[in-house]
Amino acid sequence: MKIITRTTAILNLKKYIGQDIRKLAKNYKITSFETGKQNKGWKGLVLERLAGLENNVSKAPNGLNFELKSVSFKYKNEDLVPKETMAITMINQKELLDNGFYGSHCWAKLKSVVFCAVMWHGKNAAKAELLNVTSFDFSKDDILIKEIKADYDFIREKLKTKGFDSLTGRDGKWIQARTKGSGHGSKTRAFYARKALVKKIFENSK
Repeated sequence: MKIITRTTAILNLKKYIGQDIRKLAKNYKITSFETGKQNKGWKGLVLERLAGLENNVSKAPNGLNFELKSVSFKYKNEDLVPKETMAITMINQKELLDNGFYGSHCWAKLKSVVFCAVMWHGKNAAKAELLNVTSFDFSKDDILIKEIKADYDFIREKLKTKGFDSLTGRDGKWIQARTKGSGHGSKTRAFYARKALVKKIFENSK
């Protein structure tokens, strides 16, 4: 089995910065909008191929692994900004109660993600350029990490004292715990990176 580490994946992906991944999708015979129906996962499938992955195998040596995530960016007042928040991981009540930040799924996911910024030209646009590729590489002493940990600790404490239904997207400076699923009555929650955090990650990669 071919082993692709996170570092190798990032180097492979960076070769395609500036290229239109919709054109590359056609090269790999991955449909995006050609059928008249949007293939929601097409960007992820293309990025996996560009990273060197096949058959969704992202395992690396010694139990290490990574996950690719694409984030749409757009221009706002001549500034390139994330179009939306980014899902990090689903929230399991017991896991959140039992684990501090550095032992959590939230932290494990954040530090393993390979972030790919893709230009957004509107729904069903004819092109989507790969803008940047980076990872979340900060030390535990970094102020940003400490502030994310504070968000996590606040959400965890709120779960302990007020219950699962009290978790809302209003809480947290960098990450939030909000509903995920169809309908306003959804009972599921997930950690999301706010747009400000996504922007910060890419800014720090320059």
